Amino acid sequence: MADSPSRQPTYSVLLPTHNRADVLPFALRSVLGQTVADFELLVVGDGCTDRTAEVVAGFDDARVRWLDLPKAPHFGYANRNVALREARGRYVAFMAHDDLWLPDHLEMLTACIEASGAEIVYSRPLWVIPVGLLAPCTFNLNDPDTLDAFVSRRLNVIPASCVVHRRECFDRYGYWDESLPARGDLDMWARIIEGGGRKNFAHLPEPTCLHFRANWRKEADVQQPQLHVWKALHMMEGFVPAALKIDVPQGMTEQEACWSALAASPERWTRNLRTALTAALDRRIIMSDELLFELLSKAEAGASGRADLLKSFTQIEELKRIASEVEFLESSAGWKLIRRIRRLRESLFPQGTRRERLLIRIESSLR
Repeated sequence: MADSPSRQPTYSVLLPTHNRADVLPFALRSVLGQTVADFELLVVGDGCTDRTAEVVAGFDDARVRWLDLPKAPHFGYANRNVALREARGRYVAFMAHDDLWLPDHLEMLTACIEASGAEIVYSRPLWVIPVGLLAPCTFNLNDPDTLDAFVSRRLNVIPASCVVHRRECFDRYGYWDESLPARGDLDMWARIIEGGGRKNFAHLPEPTCLHFRANWRKEADVQQPQLHVWKALHMMEGFVPAALKIDVPQGMTEQEACWSALAASPERWTRNLRTALTAALDRRIIMSDELLFELLSKAEAGASGRADLLKSFTQIEELKRIASEVEFLESSAGWKLIRRIRRLRESLFPQGTRRERLLIRIESSLR
């Protein structure tokens, strides 16, 4: 299963794994099915005690290298460094054992990094909300506020599976920090971007990867207002296109269900997915415009009081009905209303952005 050591592949793909033999086959298939085939795939076992080694051995492909290592501390960053120091590719890509790449992931990010001359690039995050609901996230580092929050390690919604960077970044900025208990990916990407004077990155607005919530993470742990809002919008009949909903039969993992749909017609499924994503984002913008227009109209009319301003976010009856059905809301009726308003507010006016500052100025003028 080892490629010729004398030839440098275009990519080194790092796939760290720990006891997810149930979904690992689909991650491997999505890498091996890329339209860009010139890569080595470094599968790094971090103290695996399940059938992971057997799963990897079942892929008879010279590009696959299996590193079966003892468990390293925390998320196994030390083991990732073992593999990365052996990486031979010109570019380094990252894959999670429970994620899936769309078939042109490497192709599109190769074009992005070569056209831009950047050291690091990433595609639009596309999360899969249990069960089978696809939700695009907006996280554009070209926005100064977002970039500042990112490099200061305060905010990140970019899954590692969306990222590609040049191999020489390790020589310039170091490897993964093995002492960190978590968020080692954010630290690595931030060091690269900081080291490049915040001008060495590029963002691909199209999605190229499906990112799934880790099986050990609960919904209450996901502190991303965007995902909670998209879950509510999925419950609104006809708002989110059918291509952004995956049927997950009982007893099947989301990864297997998504892979089955994708593998049946990779090019067509990917094209339909991106078309549906654009439609959903456009609808979201229209909804935001309607709410913002109402808010600004209240301000111009001299409406007073913060409660009245925030109440405008819940004027659409359908959204109020949906908010009452979302499972993440807590039991208290009063707290439910506060949480609904707060999350809608955070979605439309993310913390630290220009839009939030505009809202604050409007609120201040009405006090």
